[in-house]
Amino acid sequence: MALVPFPSTSPAPRDPDDEELQDDDGAGGKMSFLEHLDELRKRLIASVYALVVGCIIGYVFVAQIQRFIMEPLWQLMPTGTKFMYTAPTEGFMLMMKIGALAGLFVALPFIILQLWLFIAPGLYSNEKRFAVPFVMLGTIFFVSGAAFSHYIAFPYTWKFFLGFETQYLEFRPKISDVFSLWVKMLLAFGAIFQMPTIVFFLARMGMVTAGFLIKHTKYAVLIIFILGAVLSPGTDVISQAMMAGPMLVLYALSIVIAWIFAKRKPAE
Repeated sequence: MALVPFPSTSPAPRDPDDEELQDDDGAGGKMSFLEHLDELRKRLIASVYALVVGCIIGYVFVAQIQRFIMEPLWQLMPTGTKFMYTAPTEGFMLMMKIGALAGLFVALPFIILQLWLFIAPGLYSNEKRFAVPFVMLGTIFFVSGAAFSHYIAFPYTWKFFLGFETQYLEFRPKISDVFSLWVKMLLAFGAIFQMPTIVFFLARMGMVTAGFLIKHTKYAVLIIFILGAVLSPGTDVISQAMMAGPMLVLYALSIVIAWIFAKRKPAE
């Protein structure tokens, strides 16, 4: 009688390529709620340290930075007019605010990196390699938005406000009010210029596609004009249009980015 061999119960040898694929698709280690809080505390402390170092560097060059900010605006004002301050500490606080703002720009890449390190544990291992593009794009677009505000948006807004001076009205702006308006527009444009960075990240995760953005363009335009009215520091039409116009261009750029960097489906 012939003997029928029993099927082997030993596990089949693993293919190294399959293991590598599983490692690439596997998610990072899970963290408890308290571990998330501890990780958030570490990232906040590191960001504060970076901001302090950036502020120290900013205070060293605070006079040059003040000249860079105020010179273009002062040249647009009527001849012989200067910015004024009425409180004894107002000039000193202006220097402190300028140094702090410069410190934020110096520490910005490190702060964005800390944000990435906080969300990285919840990503798949093949998505964590986008840390460098995320930091670079976030920094580049924030600085681009700040430059757009300083060189284009705010000077046109400033000219609009200067246009109300008549023989009965003389414009004598307080330096604290001028700087506050300048900072609000600077940070607002820096924030809205992050749209391509966010779309790049979502497209690589497969959450957003170019077709989705094109399909919902009419809703995006409505939201953009609402945000332009909300984020604009002034109630005038000029500043609101200056805020909404770039967002429309950035939305079109985001569609191109989503089309180029979208997560491709594997071929069957």
